[in-house]
Amino acid sequence: MSVLFLVRGSDGQLTYVIKRFDRKGRKGKVAKEDFAQLSGMSRETKYNSSMEKVVKIIDEYCTFPMIEKSKLFLRVLFTFLTGNEDTHLKNFSVISLQSKVVLSPAYDLLNTTIAIPNPIEEMALPINSKKRKLTKEDLVDYYGKKCLQLNDKTIQSILRRLMVATRSWDTIIGSCFLSSDKQYEYMELLKFRTKRLFPGI
Repeated sequence: MSVLFLVRGSDGQLTYVIKRFDRKGRKGKVAKEDFAQLSGMSRETKYNSSMEKVVKIIDEYCTFPMIEKSKLFLRVLFTFLTGNEDTHLKNFSVISLQSKVVLSPAYDLLNTTIAIPNPIEEMALPINSKKRKLTKEDLVDYYGKKCLQLNDKTIQSILRRLMVATRSWDTIIGSCFLSSDKQYEYMELLKFRTKRLFPGI
């Protein structure tokens, strides 16, 4: 993903510093196209799609689609767990690396839920014709198995990675720059979404 730092300047203010994945050196650029461009959409119509159509773009443009689909599955589950309601077509891209077309590193992975009063949607692009009240059946059985055609071994490996990651999120969130109230909201959201993705834990 893009490497992001918060640096405190000489005036005491915090500044974001980002190392971009689509640049080489000072002037070089990496060939990159976002999924809005690839599907003929614009900034104004970047929400007029679905996660099923995202799969079709990967099938059409990526050199090894199944590898990229497993990456997409992980991002979709992470997006759901962390309350990112703004993952539209321009937040997915492909880049050309060593004569291969692959998904770009992830970017704009933000919790928007805690920033929006009374949020309604859980995803910007629908899955199984739904943007809210998504279940494990929608995310894993329908999207992972049916749409992405991932095998059980791959799916279980990704689910295990996420489960292990959730154990350290309270420590990470507790050390971030969010207010204590927002940290609490973030952790409550993670607990709620984790129980929906991993029922019975």
